[in-house]
Amino acid sequence: MERRYDLERGPVGSLTAEEAEELFSKVDNSGHANAERAEKERERRLEKGHGVEVDPLSEDDPSGSNVSRIIQRTGIILLAVVFAIIITIQVIVIVARRDNTANLSSNVTISTVAAALNGGIEWGGGYTQFPADFSVQEADENSHRIEITVVDTTSSNALLCFSNSQIQATAFSINSLLNPKIDTVIYHVKVHVDGDNKIENSSWFGFKQPTGNLTPFITFIWTKDTSADGQVHFNCTIAGVDEDLQESLRGQFLSQMNEEDEEPAEGETDSQNT
Repeated sequence: MERRYDLERGPVGSLTAEEAEELFSKVDNSGHANAERAEKERERRLEKGHGVEVDPLSEDDPSGSNVSRIIQRTGIILLAVVFAIIITIQVIVIVARRDNTANLSSNVTISTVAAALNGGIEWGGGYTQFPADFSVQEADENSHRIEITVVDTTSSNALLCFSNSQIQATAFSINSLLNPKIDTVIYHVKVHVDGDNKIENSSWFGFKQPTGNLTPFITFIWTKDTSADGQVHFNCTIAGVDEDLQESLRGQFLSQMNEEDEEPAEGETDSQNT
């Protein structure tokens, strides 16, 4: 015999539609239908620091948490804060560097020269940095001379030391010679050499410094004179280059040029492969 079900009645103990509607009309956001119990629950949450009041009947956010919206808002705020911090740090560094950079064209003393060597000199569109190890022998507007010595610990060979020192000496000397009271700048460069007379440089990001003998490498002598018609002439003399150093520089320069010539062009490589 086929079993028949009474579709009009639900499971035992279930609520009818009218009873369910009446029950949910009494439920507040605490989840309790009993008003007294609901008030106690709100007081308990307030005292214990409950995070969020959950409204199970809310159509916008029944769970009580807008996770995606909060993540987006937090991400935007975090990016804005990081961007603002980066911009602020850059501005502070630029302003501090400009304030701490000595203007040798207007004032030359032992202190201003040491400050310029320590903080760098504005040159072109940026700053020229100098070796951290330096000394100032003379910086006097009365004698119209500046004489300094730097120790290059970053260059690994003679050619690099020569090119780096030339840039540094030019930036320092021209800035100094723009001072009307200075007409001579002597820029000595020293290096550390090992037992085979090879240049030693620092390693491990500058933590390991060279320990070889400190030896004079080269000297740049910049002078300034004014002709009868008011023309200002800048002259540079490079001293300390003997035959051995000249041959070493020439050999390293030719070696680099040969390496560049031996590299095949892109078109040549493609034609050979075809």
